[in-house]
Amino acid sequence: MTELSGSTPMPELLTLLLIEDDAGDAFLVEELLGQSDTPPKITWVRSMAECRARLTPDVQCVIVDLSLPDATGLEALEQVLDLAPYAAVLVLTGLDDAHVGAAAVAAGAQDYLVKQDVDARLLGRAVRYALERKRADLAQRRLMQAELTAQENARLEHGLLPVALLHTRDLEHHPRYLPGREAALLAGDFYDTVERPDGSVHLVVGDVCGHGPDEAALGVALRIAWRTLVLAGHEGNDLLHTLDRMLRHERKSAEIFTTLCTVVIDPRLDRARMHVVGHPAPLLVRDGTVEAVPGTPSGPPLGIFPDVEWTPIDVRLGEEWALLLYTDGLIEAMLGEDGELLGTEGLVHLVREQAAQGGIDLDRIVATVTEQRQHPLVDDIAAVLLRRRPR
Repeated sequence: MTELSGSTPMPELLTLLLIEDDAGDAFLVEELLGQSDTPPKITWVRSMAECRARLTPDVQCVIVDLSLPDATGLEALEQVLDLAPYAAVLVLTGLDDAHVGAAAVAAGAQDYLVKQDVDARLLGRAVRYALERKRADLAQRRLMQAELTAQENARLEHGLLPVALLHTRDLEHHPRYLPGREAALLAGDFYDTVERPDGSVHLVVGDVCGHGPDEAALGVALRIAWRTLVLAGHEGNDLLHTLDRMLRHERKSAEIFTTLCTVVIDPRLDRARMHVVGHPAPLLVRDGTVEAVPGTPSGPPLGIFPDVEWTPIDVRLGEEWALLLYTDGLIEAMLGEDGELLGTEGLVHLVREQAAQGGIDLDRIVATVTEQRQHPLVDDIAAVLLRRRPR
């Protein structure tokens, strides 16, 4: 190596591991780096065996000689890259091995230096650039991973969120789904809509307690089971008892329960029978009024008491109406500077304002709640707006 010439400040106080079996070369590297305004903390090891014992997670940069007693050439580099995937790696080569340095960069090192040409300025600059390139590489890798995850989530969401089996043109169907967990795809809330061959329309909106991936998987399982049972001709307490048994079998602990609201609209689309199972009351817009469906709930949530009989709620809908089913994430938001709970009454007021302005828009309802909430969304939101207009 050449002698000292000038100094280059390190970008930060960093921890550096030097893998060099020649004591003279190792001493000179330490001297060159010591001339920086902020000298790094250097740990010197003579072999890959020593490296494995001294390479801790706080090491930010590794300088490795490719001629070690227990690893030579790119073999040494591959071991370092495997042991320190988040550290910047600089390779030291001799004059006769400069081509190996270029191959090392192609294999994953941030840079290489020829020992005989190194001085303080060049070495300090090489370390600084290696750190910046490593940060850029890691940032690019995270960005690519985020893009791949987003693409995968979009494909999963398309496959897991239901497509309504609705054929009648007399109804407008608008669902909305918003997980509360950051970066989550699905949550424990679920919804579905099915029209049977006899013309009856069946809806469900449900909420598995909890917010993790296990609850999300259970919500998907319950939704698929509900759709299967409806298509097989089941409804009412018969359907609910089957879902209750399934929940008890599939849940990971006895504390997990599920609230839901099921609605069966008769083929004439002017009457409905509901079962509100420990769930918030649906909102009914009819004859110029907005109200929570009276007589709710029909009984406790699924998974609480065995052998429950849930009371049906019969509702006259009429010729023109809108029905809003939702989970409690929509009404438990804390809004405004005072942090007041929206609640069912607040949601009724919000829907009534929209109805007076010419129509109800589910996206605007959810946007209003999420934009005005005092704290970030922590609970999930699932909602379905079903509307009938006169022919």
